[in-house]
Amino acid sequence: MDRIFGGSPIPVLMRLIVLSFVVGLALWIFGIDPIDLWRNFGETVQQVWENMGDFLRWAIKYVALGAIVVVPLWIVYRLLRAFTTPKKG
Repeated sequence: MDRIFGGSPIPVLMRLIVLSFVVGLALWIFGIDPIDLWRNFGETVQQVWENMGDFLRWAIKYVALGAIVVVPLWIVYRLLRAFTTPKKG
């Protein structure tokens, strides 16, 4: 039985239930209905892809906004460290 299930059946079943719940929760967060998933699988995949694209467009905008502040401060910090830290040698 261990070769078929990958372990004792009861613990494997419990792991599958917990994993199914986590995946179901993730699908719910993305607004995917289980009935629609079965009916319109191709459209569901397309909807997930579009949601990921929307998220990436949103995230890139805020990464760029933060970089406008962070990168110049990092450059100044590195320059100050280069000129004020005594060299080992």
